[in-house]
Amino acid sequence: MDYSQFGAMVPELIILGLFFIVFVLDTFSNDGEKKFLTPVTTVLFGLATIAIWIIPGCNEAVFGDMYVNNAACKAMKAILNVGVFIVFLQSAHWVQSDEVAIRKGEFYELILVTLFGMYLMISARHFLLFIIGLESASLPLAALIAFNKKHYESHEAAIKYILTAVFSSAILLMGLSFVYAFSGGSLYFNDIRESIAVGEHSGLLICALAFMIAGIGFKLSLVPFHLWTADVYQGAPTAITAYLSVISKGSAAFAFFVIFVQAFGTVYSDLWEWMMYAVIIATITVGNLFAIRQKNMKRLMAFSSISQAGYIMLGVMTESALGLGSMMFYIFVYIVSNLAVFGVISAIENKTGKVGMDDYDGLHKTNPRLSFAMTLAMFSLAGIPPFAGFFSKILIFTSVTASDNMALYMLVLIALINTIISLYYYLLVVKAIWINPGEAKIERFSSEKCDKVAMCLCVLGIVFFGLVPYIYDYCIEVAPSVIPTLASIL
Repeated sequence: MDYSQFGAMVPELIILGLFFIVFVLDTFSNDGEKKFLTPVTTVLFGLATIAIWIIPGCNEAVFGDMYVNNAACKAMKAILNVGVFIVFLQSAHWVQSDEVAIRKGEFYELILVTLFGMYLMISARHFLLFIIGLESASLPLAALIAFNKKHYESHEAAIKYILTAVFSSAILLMGLSFVYAFSGGSLYFNDIRESIAVGEHSGLLICALAFMIAGIGFKLSLVPFHLWTADVYQGAPTAITAYLSVISKGSAAFAFFVIFVQAFGTVYSDLWEWMMYAVIIATITVGNLFAIRQKNMKRLMAFSSISQAGYIMLGVMTESALGLGSMMFYIFVYIVSNLAVFGVISAIENKTGKVGMDDYDGLHKTNPRLSFAMTLAMFSLAGIPPFAGFFSKILIFTSVTASDNMALYMLVLIALINTIISLYYYLLVVKAIWINPGEAKIERFSSEKCDKVAMCLCVLGIVFFGLVPYIYDYCIEVAPSVIPTLASIL
């Protein structure tokens, strides 16, 4: 083995290095020294995020062409890191609480392990490496979901998550066995594409695609593989719910795009295009309709995230570098918008224990800053101009309608109709905060400093990312590095 190949895995090595630093500090520090674990980890992770963003990618595939860290992969990892950094800030007060403080080292270690797995998913060009990354990203999440040891709901959520993860992995591996059969014994994305191009579209291929959509659809909470989402989001600690809702989805969406376009792109219009039409329409519609009925804020955001996953998947349907760039920008905007909502939910829950929408009645009277941040975040998620969510939706719709496929126009029309539906339940929260009569049910309190910093970062992202085109231009610039043959589409 040529050990110089590890030089292409700089992001993964940085995360592993940070993991070992946290592990050593957690293991060998006394109780007095462990109070510095949270600020040290957060600062080091912030520096790691900057390093990953600055260090250039490597277009050359390594480890037998199983791994690649091109510009788009590097950008996606940096985007995920921004989200994790905000999650670390939002969870700083929670991990210092009496119930969790003794296990805060495990919290950071598990987060870093799952992030490492997501990195492998993003860079994988071979299904074996992808499965290793998928399981590394999935299994530690069960421990994170059950992190509140004394809460029954947390245990129940973890059991539901792990059981669903086991079955979805089994379905995905069954699909991969079919892929291995018709590809002549290879699991490389390029070999699979070439085998499909010269072979017949058999029933085995159709089953393989259906099983793979089901397996990866679990990670993205796509309908009908979404049934775990609401209960898990409600039962998990709010910091973990925030992490699940954005970071896990972002990595899975990028990996989904690479797998289905690079490995199965030759049968797009014949096979998986129509499967994905049905899945996307069902995901956006079911997520929106069920969100209307929710009164618990975490369950509301669970169904909101299901709907948002459908919008993210629109980028896959373009099968183009333009679609990938728009999808990456959408994920980036979704991260700051969704984390702003969970930042407010977490701050209120930590101080009062309240998570019901009715508890937010008159919130502006006692906590105007939190009300302002929540309102901006809801406007962004709903796609109301001039906030970043409006531009992310416009850009991903534009990328889908760049082709002459009438079916894609109809898909965008259905998505637009659902956007109007989503306005209703997003504005219900705004109505509770600013319009509902009566005295405020949540008393005035001061948020923690880390919560304030995280909230400021999210609000700045919501306001400026739509108006400043740098992030979108960068995503469009690096997207062709994933599929160079599609660079001409720009």
